[in-house]
Amino acid sequence: MSTAEVPTRRAAAPAPGPRRSPGRLTFAAGVVAVLAGALALRVWGLHSGLPWIFNVDEGAHFVPRAIGMFDHSYDPGYFINPPALTYVFHVAFWLRWGGDGVREQFAGDPSAVWAFARAIAAVLGTLSVGLLAWAGVRFFDRRIALVAAVLLAVAFLPVHYAHFALNDAPMLAPVCLALVGAAGVLHGGRMRAFALAGLGLGLATAMKYTAGIVLLPLLAAGALAPLSRAARLRGLVLAAVVAAVAFVIANPYALLDFHTFKAGLSEQSAASSDGGGKLGLSDEHGLSYYAGTLLWGLGFVPVAAALGGAVWLAVRDRRTALVLVPAPVLFLAFMGSQDRFFARWLLPIYPVLILLAAWAAVEALAVVRARVALLRRSPAWTPALVAAVVLGVQGLVYAVHNDRVLASTDTRTLTRTWMVQHIPEGSKIVLEPVTPAPFVRDLDRPSRATPTGDRWIKRRISHFRVTRSGRLEPLGEFRLEDYERTLRPDLVGSYLRGGYCWVITGSTQYGRALAEPGEAPWAIRYYDELRRRGDVVYEVGPFGRGTDEPPFSFDDSFNYRPLGYARPGPRIVVYRLHGGRCT
Repeated sequence: MSTAEVPTRRAAAPAPGPRRSPGRLTFAAGVVAVLAGALALRVWGLHSGLPWIFNVDEGAHFVPRAIGMFDHSYDPGYFINPPALTYVFHVAFWLRWGGDGVREQFAGDPSAVWAFARAIAAVLGTLSVGLLAWAGVRFFDRRIALVAAVLLAVAFLPVHYAHFALNDAPMLAPVCLALVGAAGVLHGGRMRAFALAGLGLGLATAMKYTAGIVLLPLLAAGALAPLSRAARLRGLVLAAVVAAVAFVIANPYALLDFHTFKAGLSEQSAASSDGGGKLGLSDEHGLSYYAGTLLWGLGFVPVAAALGGAVWLAVRDRRTALVLVPAPVLFLAFMGSQDRFFARWLLPIYPVLILLAAWAAVEALAVVRARVALLRRSPAWTPALVAAVVLGVQGLVYAVHNDRVLASTDTRTLTRTWMVQHIPEGSKIVLEPVTPAPFVRDLDRPSRATPTGDRWIKRRISHFRVTRSGRLEPLGEFRLEDYERTLRPDLVGSYLRGGYCWVITGSTQYGRALAEPGEAPWAIRYYDELRRRGDVVYEVGPFGRGTDEPPFSFDDSFNYRPLGYARPGPRIVVYRLHGGRCT
């Protein structure tokens, strides 16, 4: 059969009753309104923590490296995270300040630079909402597209991570672009759809390696496209070429510095399967962990709708199901088999899950409307409106709450204000790794009280790990996960002998040991000794009045999702030791 004889699109079996979609102008107005809401949710609380960067990954990766490129070549020399977002920031900084200007700004008052980078991440996260609406139109219709856009606009995890200069939220934009192309390939088979899918795939992978999962929808759509076998092959080859070119443009030193690129990939892979080490994570299996994160990262009802939608779509429209369903299933299986897991690592499949949930909810409500006589008189768009509310209400409640928390003063900022007022300059302190390194320095001026210019002298973290038997093992390289395992009671005595009279602790550290006392028994004894030989002189927590502080949760302690949070940050407890040189 020739290409011209193949039908351009095979529609899914129609649902009972009217299925009229909004008109183009109505749809466009709806998308604009959703985009405005999505952007508002992503910029509210944008200045959280500034001028301090309390997110370890945010402070270490993209912004500092983008600024560093003004001092050397464009070779990042670092590929644990792909550098596409780093280049985006670099260009944006050059346009906004210029090379010398951004360095001066970052050295004098980094808040403006961080806020600008976060705003870029928020805009890219918002762009993903519009692109998902486009994909929804191509896969299904405008009703479902609007519902999908609403759900991505308010879903908790995509909104939360769009507040930070990280690649998690920006990565969703090219992922959704790849889905737009895959839908076009499935239902039309034009070469430009293959090219669009390839462009999204290349950019998504250059933004975050695991976003390459969108290759599966492209391959499935290519295999099912209404084309001859030769035309399908040409389309897939075109998509592969475009993807490769897009990846290399966004990550050129993957070829120019291939050895370092390969080493970075190996290190990233090893970090995901290094045998654990994430003290305080109660879930031992990735699948159960990720299943739990979906219930709050996306929502109870959306997850149920996505599961039901996957099954129902396989019955109603097998071709579309083959494009959308395998990717999240295989991605979950792969990520769940790793030894380390983080909720945000599941974000690449959120757009697919949202499309499945939106389709299932709208179609199910359309069936109900058609079968209930009283509802038949309602407008044809009623199922979409109800679906948007039902699917999005949980995300909206938690996203708004999270924005209010992020817009409040961080507990660590409050603690530093207290320290400036009560701990003399030049004093020796023990500060747990819950703050960035510059936290002990005044940004506006170096201190004359210390040789380094820091306001206080911070004790170095022990580089010896304590085994369960109490034996010390040297650490070749200190990692944040190792800190609680370096603690032992006799350290408090060494603080006193060295004159380190102030000890600042944070719940994102000691909470890990309390969550798994059997894994860090000596840390528990350390905190007991600290309480015995010190007085609590300052304490501040992130929870509101009348709220009982829940047990330590790794995710909740860093994303502030529970409604009891009133401000970001851990619970901070400051001790003043007594005895020895601290008398």
